[in-house]
Parts: sequence; structure tokens; C-alpha cells
Amino acid sequence: MAAAHGRMSDGADGLDDVKDTEEADRGSSTSGPPAFRAAVDALRSTRLRPQVEVEPTPAPQRLAPYAYALEAVVVDGEQELADGRLVLLHDPAGHEAWRGTFRLVTLVRAELEPEMAADPLLPEVCWSWLTGSLEARGLGYGEPSGTITRAGSHYFGGLSERPPASQIEIRASWTPREGLGGVPDTASHLASWCDLLAQVGGLPPAGPGDASVVTLPQRRGPQPR
Repeated sequence: MAAAHGRMSDGADGLDDVKDTEEADRGSSTSGPPAFRAAVDALRSTRLRPQVEVEPTPAPQRLAPYAYALEAVVVDGEQELADGRLVLLHDPAGHEAWRGTFRLVTLVRAELEPEMAADPLLPEVCWSWLTGSLEARGLGYGEPSGTITRAGSHYFGGLSERPPASQIEIRASWTPREGLGGVPDTASHLASWCDLLAQVGGLPPAGPGDASVVTLPQRRGPQPR
């Protein structure tokens, strides 16, 4: 699976850089306090739309005492439309910046047509995709923070035949509201995150969505796997 690479982030203000994964263990629900194990088990058992392929990936170990990570790719046949990573963090003692004991951190990215990437409203639209995906499922959350980044590539010399490429990245974190036993509804948060991935990849909603969320036209053609 081609996962989102690079640096994920979530610090005291929600967005301090930390290195990905080489030294990290694959997240496990067999260790940690009961609330963390229950939250991870819910992630593992969530049923998702078939276009989103999800699997465990090494979790960063410096952000919280307990962490579990998933990577996902949105596919259409043999082509990839978007990819991303979702990390569940847990600190039983609580975290002042989180205002809770759990935190979700994500990186989502997809290719865009260059003219679409130049749209001045694109960052606001992408942030509305994130918050709208949570609100459409009625999920309680707090302390959201994030960045929307547009990047463009132009090719020269031996690569000059390649067309210009543009990419959108959504880096964000939020605190899921805790339910019975101090366990957040991680299954619904994962489903919401997959809704975001699908929307960034240009797929239609799987079900009724938030009418206030703006939808952009189809992105750059899918990339081969």
C-alpha cells in the first residue's frame, strides 16, 4: 500500500513536527490501559466503504505513552486517488493542549489539477471537508488544529515531458469526545476520516452528507498503483 510519507505532527500546540516511523512498533491493542485497548479494537473492527483500503502501520512513539496508527489509500480499480495516515494517541494522565486523554492526528494528500490548486478558496474548502466529515456523523470533538498545504512541481531537462503536478496536503489533529469508560467512538471517527479521504480523492459521498460542505470538481486523473 502506498501510504502518506513524510512527517506527521502533533505537539503542545497540535502541530509540532515529529519523525515517522522507522523505529516505531506496529500499534497493538494487547498492551496499554483498557480504554486504549477498547479504542484500538474499535478501529480494527470498523467496516468501511470498499474503495478505502486500510491497514496498520508503525505508530510514532514520542507523542504519547500509547499510540496506534493506520494508513489508507483510496482506490478506483487499479488506480490510487488519495492516501493518508491516521494516528490515535492516548495519555491516561491527560494532556493540557488536548483537553482530554485521546488525540487523533492525520495526514491526507491527493493530486490536483494545477488550475484547481490555484483556487484561493481551496484551503478553506479542504478544512470544511475535515470538519464537515465529523459533523455529518454527529461526532463530538474539540481543540481542532491543522494546516492545508498546496505544493506544485514543474519538470525540466530530462523530465520536461512530464506535465506540471500539484498536490494538496491536509495535516490536522483533534480531540475526540470520550464516552462510557472514557473511550471515544473511534470507529465513527475512522469512518469520518475515510469520508474525508474519499472526498479529497474525488469520490461521491457514500451517503447523505453535510450540505454546507463545498465540493470541488474532479481532481487530477488517478495515479497507477
